[in-house]
Amino acid sequence: HMMTHTGETPYQCSQCEKAFSTNSDLTRHMMTHTGETPYQCSQCEKAFSKKSHLTRHMMTHTGETPYQCNQCEKAFSEKSKLTKHMMTHTGETPYQCSQSNKAFSRKSDLAIHMMTHTGETPYQCSQCEKAFSTNSDLTRHMMTHTGDTPYQCSQCEKAFSKKSHLTRHMMTHTGEIPYQCSQCEKAFSKKSDLTRHMMTHTGETPHQCSQCEKAFSRKSDLTRHMMTHTGKIPYQCSQCEKAFSRKSDLTRHMMTHTGETPYQC
Repeated sequence: HMMTHTGETPYQCSQCEKAFSTNSDLTRHMMTHTGETPYQCSQCEKAFSKKSHLTRHMMTHTGETPYQCNQCEKAFSEKSKLTKHMMTHTGETPYQCSQSNKAFSRKSDLAIHMMTHTGETPYQCSQCEKAFSTNSDLTRHMMTHTGDTPYQCSQCEKAFSKKSHLTRHMMTHTGEIPYQCSQCEKAFSKKSDLTRHMMTHTGETPHQCSQCEKAFSRKSDLTRHMMTHTGKIPYQCSQCEKAFSRKSDLTRHMMTHTGETPYQC
């Protein structure tokens, strides 16, 4: 016990630089090298190298959440999860992006954000060519293929595949535009729209082209720009041979065939 006061760690791991104050701690640590997992879950096939890890895992079966947040009603099965959650109340963001000024309260959120810089999209749709940086984004996208729209508007017949889309839609009934720009009089119904708009004031262009020096404030603008390198023009006119990189350009072009003149003097 006195070694906990003196800091003495005589039990040295032969596989790495770590050292421990007790032989039992060294024995448990060695399992990380050997892959030994003697603590078997009685409810499923998982096994663990530490008894404490098994104890935490068992809470996924029992639903036990002993770590209660004192700021809200949420509770957690692990103390570390409560600690991370508390940052949402304190505003602490220790995980700093090395490529921009953004910082996050969770390491996992930083990892996801970094994909906006690397362009990594590991979650591939099995129905089309789209890929996403998070599994939750892929799950929501799959609803565009299945037609699943579980979020029903209580004011009209519209339904949506995403809860956030329903929330935004409800603003068309309430007239709410809660996201106010601090630099001008504009306001937005979506936080993401305000974030993009703010870049017009700051001049921030985080979406960098990998083929040239151009950078853009919006990912969609970068996507369209990349077509100048790839030659891809996906929006094909059904009446003639013309094709366009933007859907809005195709829509305007179609008016030359229909004779439609919506912009009246």
